[in-house]
Amino acid sequence: MISLAHAQSAAAATPGSAELIQQFLPLVVIFILFWFMLIRPQMKRAKEQKQMLAELAKGDEVVTASGQVGKIAKMGDQYVSLEIADGVITHVQKSSVQTLLPKGTIKSL
Repeated sequence: MISLAHAQSAAAATPGSAELIQQFLPLVVIFILFWFMLIRPQMKRAKEQKQMLAELAKGDEVVTASGQVGKIAKMGDQYVSLEIADGVITHVQKSSVQTLLPKGTIKSL
């Protein structure tokens, strides 16, 4: 009698392909949601930020990650010199530039 019970439980433990699909379907759906709601938009933002940094030029008005607003006075490979007031120049890393402002924004502040 014990051998019969053992044989029955072993046969019932092997899931079919339909059961496997039902088990992994929620994981696949969650991954797809993460891709379209989190990963893909973040990749798009990173691409736009990289393109904006590549197109920076002398005279552009920008906002840094720390909130400084200034006009680009000098460009380097890794650093940017910002004129934050008349005759006041600070040096920041190029990667800290967050936003490119429209021309004339600083005068309106």
